[in-house]
Parts: sequence; C-alpha cells; structure tokens
Amino acid sequence: MSTVGLFAIGNALIDQEFKVSDEFLTAHHLQKGTMQLADGEAQATLYQNLKATQTYKGQASGGSAANTTVAFAALGGSAFYACRVGDDDLGHIYLHGLNEAGIKTTTQSISEGVTGTCMVLVSPDSERTMHTYLGITAELTDKQIDFQPLATAKWLYIEGYLSTSETARQAVKQAREIAKANGVKIAFTLSDPAMVQYARTGLDEMIADGVDLLFCNQQEALMYTQTDTIEAALAKLKELSQYVVITMSAEGALISNNGESFTVPGRAVTAVDANGAGDAFAGAFLYALNAGLGLKTAAELAILVSSQVVAQFGPRLAVSEYAALLKDVLKECA
Repeated sequence: MSTVGLFAIGNALIDQEFKVSDEFLTAHHLQKGTMQLADGEAQATLYQNLKATQTYKGQASGGSAANTTVAFAALGGSAFYACRVGDDDLGHIYLHGLNEAGIKTTTQSISEGVTGTCMVLVSPDSERTMHTYLGITAELTDKQIDFQPLATAKWLYIEGYLSTSETARQAVKQAREIAKANGVKIAFTLSDPAMVQYARTGLDEMIADGVDLLFCNQQEALMYTQTDTIEAALAKLKELSQYVVITMSAEGALISNNGESFTVPGRAVTAVDANGAGDAFAGAFLYALNAGLGLKTAAELAILVSSQVVAQFGPRLAVSEYAALLKDVLKECA
C-alpha cells in the first residue's frame, strides 16, 4: 500500500517575479530562457535594480519539482516533497505553502542557513529567464530527507537542477537505490538548457543506468543528445528511459513508450508567462499516468494544464482550477 503517489526531491526557492524588457536582460548579461546561478550579493543587487526599473508581479513559493508536486497534488494525488530550507521566515513560509496545497513535508527540511530565492524575469514574448541564489538548498543532503515515504511510493521524481550540487547528487543516488529496491518508478526532468550546457556530468550521474520516465523540452533534448533533429534526439533518449516526453511549446508534445511514438497538439492561448509551464506539464502527466488514465489522456491533461499556466502570471494555478481542468479532459476523452 503506497503512502504517497509521488515522492519528489528538488530545490526550495522563493520566487520574485518581474515583467522586464529585453533591454534589461541584455544590459545585465542574462541569457533569455535559461537559469543563471548567483551568489547572495549579486542577487541582492539585481533585486534592487529590478525593483527600481521593472514591474514587480509578486512573490510565490517556487522550485521546479515543487511546482510539479503542487500540480500532482491539486489534481488529486498524494505527494511528499523533500528539500532544504533555512530556519528563517521565508523557509517557514515555503513549507507552509506546500502543506496548504496538501503536500506532506518534514521538519528535517529546516536547517541553519538562508532560504534560496529566484528572480523570475518575464520578457514581452512571455519567455522566462531566471537568476537564482540557491542559499541553503545548494547544500541539500540526505540528512534533510525523510526517505521512509519513498519506500512505498509509486513514483520518485527528480529535478535536473540538483545536478549542480555534489551533496544533492549523493542524496539522489540514495533515493534511486531505495526506489529500485522497492519497485518505485523513477521520473527525471532535464529542467533547463543551462543544466545541459553547464552541468552535463551531474545530469549523467543522476540519470545513471536509466530512468522510467524522462521529461525535457525540445531545446534540452537536442542539446543533451547532441543531435540536430527531434527524431534523432528521441532515438537516443529512448536508450535511457521507457517513457520519453518532449514538450514543444505551442506545438504540443512528443510522447514515446517502448518504441511507440505519437504527438499531441498544443492548445492555442495568449502567452503571458512561461514560468512553471514545464513543471505543471510534468505534474499533470504523472498524475494521469499514476491514476491509470493512459498516455494520450495524460498528455492531453498535461498540455491543458500547462497552457493555462502560460496564460497567467506565476508558475501555479489556483488549486480549484486543476480539478476543473481534469474534469474537462475526462469529458473530452469520454
């Protein structure tokens, strides 16, 4: 009997979201559409510049895998989130936010240190660029993780952003061993083109001898496999995972399972903010797969949920919205 459907490990970050101009990104040497790591001083300086010159949109508990876990839980799944936050106001706000979303956490996640922050910069084309100070989450170790729920979970979900931390990679290795020993399926996301470009060795280490489900977007797929076509990339990714899911923005998603591949078209929306769309996609897809709804329904639900995230500011929908979207998809697929 599983205690949770999803056991996720990821960074814990408080997002500060801003609407910015392309000129601002250029002036601050920020590569659009990627995540850049920074120290505390650089983060504070950028924050002051943003507050003085750009449009502030608000604060939210973030982190890629956390966003995925929120979508999974809001759709009706049970979930546990393993992370590391500081024993400060932001850390307590962060865990409280997850608990309010119905996600289980542990006080082991709290330690001395400063909770990380992420400046989420949304340009006029709705693309998101991130400037991240990891804070204490950069030092995530197995000491902050309660592995007990993992042994009876259905899925272990790992975010690729952890590839930059040696101690986090060791914690992931331990989690993988527990998952494999107990028949828990492993899902992994490449997370960001910057991780593929700068932390490839860490990604390889965490993927190890393969996973059950691999998420990535089209750019990450091409970069990670060092290929020029999505077909060639998929062929290589299938060597690492039974299920491969490649998201293609407005064009939808390419899904593969043991050699069978199909494409599900995207949904037309007015794009406002791409932040969290891929995370929401993964959460919805995992929920549907875990609920036995089938690959096509999983893809339809994931595309619908992620398209709604893109159509608003912020990486998450209101909890009530997820259930309504699930109802719509089930009605369409009936």
